[in-house]
Amino acid sequence: MVDGAELARFAQERASVEPVTRNPVVGQSARNRLVGLVTNVTRDTVMAQVDVQAGPFRLVSLVSREAADELQLQPGSLVVASVKATNVVLELPRRAGSAGNTDPAAEFG
Repeated sequence: MVDGAELARFAQERASVEPVTRNPVVGQSARNRLVGLVTNVTRDTVMAQVDVQAGPFRLVSLVSREAADELQLQPGSLVVASVKATNVVLELPRRAGSAGNTDPAAEFG
């Protein structure tokens, strides 16, 4: 058995002796990458909400406060928003003249 506090101290000491180097990304599976400007950052004690304007699209990202601080995110920061989702919701817009029609297939045939 190892005391938890002692293990935590050991891990912190080791981390400060052998820092992790950050290499540039050489590949990524996310294909939806949008360049944008940070328009607002709302921080609390644990999380931060980061609003990004990417062309005509407003994106909202929830990140840890630590990450937002480490990246020095602030309004005006240039960022790349990488979006990878396992679920994508699709909706059919209502077309003019179809106010009472609830059958989407009727509009295509």
